Amino acid sequence: MSFLYDFGVENFFIENLSYFYQSVIEYDSWTIYNKKELLVVIKERGMFSMEQNSTFLDRLFHLRENGTTVKTEIMAGITTFMTMAYILVVNPNIMSSVGMDKGAVLTATALAGCLGTLLMAVFANYPFGLAPGMGLNAFFAFTVVAQMGYTWQMALAAVFVEGVIFIVLSLTNVREAIFNSIPMNLKRAVAAGIGLFVAFIGLNSAQIIVANPATKVSLFSFKGAILSGHFATTGVPVILAIIGIVFTGIIMVKKVKGNVLWGILFTWCLGIIAELTGIYKPDPTMGAFSTLPDFSRGLASFVPVDISPIFLQLDFSQLMSLNFLVVLLAFLFVDIFDTLGTLVGVSSKANMLDSEGKLPRIKGALMADAVATTAGACLGVSTTTSYVESASGVSEGGRTGLTAMTIAVLFIIALFLSPIFMAIPAFATAPALVIVGFLMFSSVSGINFTDPVEAIPAYMAILAIPFAYSIAEGISFGIISYTVLHLFTGRYKSISLLMYVLTLLFIGKYIFI
Repeated sequence: MSFLYDFGVENFFIENLSYFYQSVIEYDSWTIYNKKELLVVIKERGMFSMEQNSTFLDRLFHLRENGTTVKTEIMAGITTFMTMAYILVVNPNIMSSVGMDKGAVLTATALAGCLGTLLMAVFANYPFGLAPGMGLNAFFAFTVVAQMGYTWQMALAAVFVEGVIFIVLSLTNVREAIFNSIPMNLKRAVAAGIGLFVAFIGLNSAQIIVANPATKVSLFSFKGAILSGHFATTGVPVILAIIGIVFTGIIMVKKVKGNVLWGILFTWCLGIIAELTGIYKPDPTMGAFSTLPDFSRGLASFVPVDISPIFLQLDFSQLMSLNFLVVLLAFLFVDIFDTLGTLVGVSSKANMLDSEGKLPRIKGALMADAVATTAGACLGVSTTTSYVESASGVSEGGRTGLTAMTIAVLFIIALFLSPIFMAIPAFATAPALVIVGFLMFSSVSGINFTDPVEAIPAYMAILAIPFAYSIAEGISFGIISYTVLHLFTGRYKSISLLMYVLTLLFIGKYIFI
């Protein structure tokens, strides 16, 4: 038995030669006239050079069964980590704004990311990274604490209860049933919408796309940067990000292994050179940070900060209040559909869904997310969830829990090498997000646009995800429009009972929460 990853054909048994014969033809558009010639091609490409005895990692993560290798999985894990490592900088900044210890939050963020991703590897053997979620952390700090007036300890208690509820829902197959009830066209639409979302995040983080009071968003103004005298601070990073996007696109076309990761490192190196030569001038007050690691604290720079100021600081005194219930429901809604949306989008792009559009071992993936959320609350961080940036590792060939294991290890290493990881600027990771967004958006080609009843809900989901800046809202728009259109065009029998229930829940959410 041999798995032929170079051809992009997964789950292949050499005994099933006819299946592979057809797959190769469809994949590479080669002209191969018989199986004998195919075997010659396989032999010439060294497809039988893999060891007969499986390695420990192969047996543990089923690498050959998933058409991948140790090297590919590790590279994929590094790539995903590099694209989501920004959370180690952003989360402490957001959470500390409401009085939480910034250093302790950094340590807790890394530990939560490590634990959650490790659980994903163990429970589901999937290449998804987990960490405290963006958006959820902002809701935690700016809405629950800053606007609603609750303490961060009470907000952590809400996150903990949310995690416990998720564990129950995962054990009772409720979350799995929701995943399976979403029509295939909507799943492809969610993947495409996430692609636009990820690309927008990348463009915005590099300041290629900026806020504009008149038009909401606009392109960065090089002329404005020059006239203001800040071009070396604000304009140069934009140019470097654009160069990085072009470079990553070129090496992707050239089929260079690890192209997304190489794109990050290339752009970072350009930034370092630009800073050392004075072309780029960092200014933290303008959001332009140094690309050089900060070792000013000596050996102390490599020592993780104690998390005791936020560890197990849960306040359940408001548990039975109506306001606590509102906060809890808000956390529940956003997290459950953000997670499902990420799993839908990334797994569909990686061809992990079966013929019925279901994700095998989804219960393990959802359980990992639930347990990580509960444990993360104890550590002192907001909801821990699956990261859409996992798509970057999947695009590099990551298919198993070994990719997730690599991410988990890197989170631990980041605790001790935080000055190095923290030095990677946003404009260096932006090219990865833009290119990954393109790869995910390609799922739009699988949507049936010939039937408006199917196409319009898919279109609504694609639009809503980037414009509402929420995967959950994209799913909401898609499901509501799908149900309404089918109901009022006489095709109500094709809608499952659960889709009706979800539609009512989504409508109720907009009215009451």
